[in-house]
Amino acid sequence: MPTDLVRVTPEHTGFPAAATLFDDYRAHYGHPSDPSATAGWLARQITAYGLTLTVALRNGRPAGLITTLVLPASLRLGQACSVRDLFVDPAQRRNGVARALMEHAIAEARTTGALRISLQTEPGNAAAQALYAELGFRPVPDLDSLTRTLRS
Repeated sequence: MPTDLVRVTPEHTGFPAAATLFDDYRAHYGHPSDPSATAGWLARQITAYGLTLTVALRNGRPAGLITTLVLPASLRLGQACSVRDLFVDPAQRRNGVARALMEHAIAEARTTGALRISLQTEPGNAAAQALYAELGFRPVPDLDSLTRTLRS
């Protein structure tokens, strides 16, 4: 079954379905479903902050999504790409959707001249980690990820 990849903006006819899948993604990770707030947030991130949303379609329906963001690579005076979100509808998993989305993100990063593409994932997500390793992603040596909560 072929997978079509489509870049979606708030003006795109597929945006409502993509926002619904993004809301499913949030719910999958334990956040309360809020389709209206999710669609508004996603639209703002795309229009104001440059988030890119790509949706994988199977039979015309969203099967998965990936969001990416271009960031400065200051020391090299270039840019890097960050994969922020990757989600595949549980009914569509193990069908190559995640791989197609990741390969697309890598190709897009190359096209824009990015020096690297990075992502974060949970330590226990073995299936995702295996895919990322197959695609050439490696842990960053001597780098700790730190965060500070500003609001709860």
